[in-house]
Amino acid sequence: MTSRSTLTARLRGLDAPQLARVLGRRKDAAVPPEPRSMEELSERLLRPGSVALALPQLPLPCLQVAEALAALGTPMSCSALARRLGATTATAARELDGVLEALADHALVWPDSDGRLHLAAPLRQAWETPLGLDAPLEELLEGVTSEELRGMLAALGIKPPGTRQQRTAAVLEHHGDPQRVASVIAKAPSGARQLLARRAKSAPRETEFIMFGTPEAASRPDERWALDRGFLIRNRHGYGPAHMPVEVALALRGPDWHAPFAPVPPALELVSVPAVEVDREAAAAATAFAAHAASVLSACSAAPPARLKSGGIGARELARIGKAAQADDAVVRITLEIAYSAGVLAADGNRVAPTAAYDTWAAQEPAARFAELLHTWWNLQFTPSQARDEDNKALPAVAGAPPCGGCLQARRGLLAAAATLAEGQGVKAATDLGPLVAWHRPFAHPSFHDETPFAAAVREAELMGVIARGALSPLGAALMAGDTEELTAACRLLLPEATDTARLGGDLTAVVTGTPSARLAEFLDAIADREISGTASLWRFSADSMRRALDAGHAPDEISVELTAIADGALPQPLSYLIADAARRHGHVRVAPAACVIHGDEPALLAELAAHRGLSALGLRQLAPTVLVSDSPPDKTLAALRDQGYAPVAEAPDGTVRIEKVPPRRAAAVPAPRKAATKAGTGRSTYRAAEASAVADSYAVVARLLTAPPTAPEPDPFGTGVPFGTDTEEIVAGYAKQLTYTDVRQLGHAIDTGMAITVEYVAASGSRTVRTLSRLQLDPPHLEAWCHLRDAERVFTLSRIHCVMPA
Repeated sequence: MTSRSTLTARLRGLDAPQLARVLGRRKDAAVPPEPRSMEELSERLLRPGSVALALPQLPLPCLQVAEALAALGTPMSCSALARRLGATTATAARELDGVLEALADHALVWPDSDGRLHLAAPLRQAWETPLGLDAPLEELLEGVTSEELRGMLAALGIKPPGTRQQRTAAVLEHHGDPQRVASVIAKAPSGARQLLARRAKSAPRETEFIMFGTPEAASRPDERWALDRGFLIRNRHGYGPAHMPVEVALALRGPDWHAPFAPVPPALELVSVPAVEVDREAAAAATAFAAHAASVLSACSAAPPARLKSGGIGARELARIGKAAQADDAVVRITLEIAYSAGVLAADGNRVAPTAAYDTWAAQEPAARFAELLHTWWNLQFTPSQARDEDNKALPAVAGAPPCGGCLQARRGLLAAAATLAEGQGVKAATDLGPLVAWHRPFAHPSFHDETPFAAAVREAELMGVIARGALSPLGAALMAGDTEELTAACRLLLPEATDTARLGGDLTAVVTGTPSARLAEFLDAIADREISGTASLWRFSADSMRRALDAGHAPDEISVELTAIADGALPQPLSYLIADAARRHGHVRVAPAACVIHGDEPALLAELAAHRGLSALGLRQLAPTVLVSDSPPDKTLAALRDQGYAPVAEAPDGTVRIEKVPPRRAAAVPAPRKAATKAGTGRSTYRAAEASAVADSYAVVARLLTAPPTAPEPDPFGTGVPFGTDTEEIVAGYAKQLTYTDVRQLGHAIDTGMAITVEYVAASGSRTVRTLSRLQLDPPHLEAWCHLRDAERVFTLSRIHCVMPA
C-alpha cells in the first residue's frame, strides 16, 4: 500500500477532535481553497514542502523515531521499533507511545488497521543517511544484473537459482539473517573485516569512494571480497561510493545496538521564582524596550538614516540613532529590523524612512504599539540583534538578511523550553535553558558568536520581556498561544498607559515617568534635547534647543502655554527666563539669500559681527550700518553665526522669515497586491479583488471533510469535461498537466484572490528552483508574477510549474 492510501484510511478513521488536532498542527494543509476530501487532504499532508514545514516544530524524540523508521524501513510493528530503540521497559514504552501519538497528530507517522507503522514518504529524504545507514538491500539490488547476483550467491556458497527474481530472493533471504551474515564476515580476511566494521558504523563519506573500472579499484582485494558477496554494492554504472545494505550494517552492529532515543528532556538546576517577580521584571523590560523603540523610530522620523551603497544602515548611522534615542546597539538593531519587516520603515532612495504606517503606529497606546513589535519579532526568520557575521565582519541593519529557519526555531524553542518549567520556578540564568532548547527544537542553531548556546535569542527575549528571571512571562505565554488579542491584553496588563504630563525642574529638565505619549514626545523633542529614555525619560532645555524650536515656527507664548499644560502648574523661573531670553535674542539678525546678505535693526550688533574673529571665515563686509554681506552661502553663514552663540533667522526671497521646520520624510507605502487577471475561453479578462485568505477554522473544515464524499474528482489530462471550481482552475489544468488536482486548485485560487504562493519551477535549462510569487496574472500559457527570489517581475511557463504550496 502507498503512503497516501494508508494515510487516507487513517484520516477517515479519525473522529472530529483528532482530525482537528492534525489540521491544527499542519495548518498549511487547510489553507484556502479548503481540501474537498480526505484523499486531497492526505495529498496535501504528504507534499514534501508541507512535511519540511512540520519537521522543525518537532522535539528531539519525535525526530529520533522518524529517523529510525526512515532508516529501518516501514511498515514496522511498534514492538520491533521499541526493540530497535531500546525502549523495552514499561516506562520507556509509555514514552514511545506518547512520541508516536505526537507524530500521528502531525500526520508524519501513523498506524494502519494492523497496528503497523507507516512513514510519510518525503521523510525518507529528510536524512541523507539516517542513523548512518545506507539504503535497504532490496533497493540496492535493483541496479545489480542477474549475472552479478549469480556471482554473489556463488561466493556465499549458495547454488544460484535460474531466474533473476529467484536470485534476488535468495540474496535477500541470506542477508536478512544477521547470524548468517556475521558468520560469513567472521571468516573474512582481516582487512575485509576491518573495512566492513568501519562501514557499518556510518555511511560512506564523499572521500571514501570506491571507483570501479580502474586499476586502483581492482587492486583492493579487501573491498573486492565484500563486493563479491553483496556486503558492499556498487551502483549500476560502477562509479561513486559503494553502499552497505542496511541489513548488513545492522548485523555487524550486533543485537545490542540501539538507535538513539531520548524521550526525557535534560534536567536543569531550578530556582524558586515567584510569579509576581517575573511579572515585575517583564513589565520593566517591556516598558523600557517600548520606550526605546519609540525613541529609535522618532529619531528615524526626524532624520531618516542613510543607506550604504551595498544596502542597509551602517555602523555610523546606527551609532547616531542610538545616541539620539539613548539606546544600545542591540535595541536599535532589533527595533529597526522589526519596523522594516512590519512596513513601518521602508527604503526611500538613499535613505530608510518611516512610512505612513509609522504615524498610525505612533498614535497608539504603548501596549498596542509594543504588541505589534512583539508579534513581528516572534515571526522574524533571522536574529535581528546579530551585529557580526561568521567571519566577524560588521553587519549593517535592514540589509535584507536571508531567511534563517534555525534562528526562528531558536526563538520558538526557547519559549517552548521555558514553558515546560513549573509555575514559580525558573533557572539561575536564562542561558541555562540552552540544552532544553536543543531538545525541544533540534533544528534550532545558535548565533555565530554566542558564548553560550542560544545566548543571542535569550538576550532578545529578555530585552522584550518574554523571558524574565529565567522563566516564561505572560508576554511569552501569549506569544506561544498565537492569539493577537491575548497578546495585546497581556501588554496592557504589564505596560502603563502613555502619559501626557512631565515634571519640569529648575535645572532646566523635563522628566516623564513611564512612556510619554507620541504628542508629548514630539513636542519635547522639538524644544529640548533628550538625554535619557526608558522607564523614565529626561529632556534638557538649553538656549540652542529653544532657538531650534523658534526656528521651526514655535512661538514663545505657544511654548510657555504648552509647557504649563504639560506641567499642570506654573513654569520654573529658570525655564521662563530661558524662553524669554531666547525670544528676545531670536531674529535680531537676518540672513537673506544673495551670496549672502545679513541685515538687522541694531547697528551695534552688526558692527560686532563684522569685527568678530570667529566669523572671519565668512568674509563679512559692512555695506551700511544695518547691512553686512557674506562671502559664504546662507546655510553656512547661519551655521557659523549660531556656533558663535547668536540667534539669526533665515529670510525668504520675499523678505519674510523662513520657517525651518521640515515636514517629516515618509517612504512610499508597500504597494498593495495587484489585482489578478484571468482570461476566459473567449479571451476576455475578468478581475477579482486581491485579498489574502486566512486559514479557515479547523473545526469547520473538519465538519465538511467528515461529510464529504469518499473521493474528489481527479483532473482529466485531456480536458474532457471534469468539473472544476472556477474557470481559472480549468485553464490552469489545461496547460499545467503535470500538476495534481490539489496543485491546480491551489494555483487557481492564488490567481483569483491575489494570494502569494510558493512553487517549484523547472527552467528551460533543467535547473529547479523554489520561488515565492505574488501579484499573479494569468496569461495562458504563461503566468506573470512578482518573483520574491529575483525581486522583480517575471514570466513563468505554466507547464514548468511542478509543485504549488501556500507561501
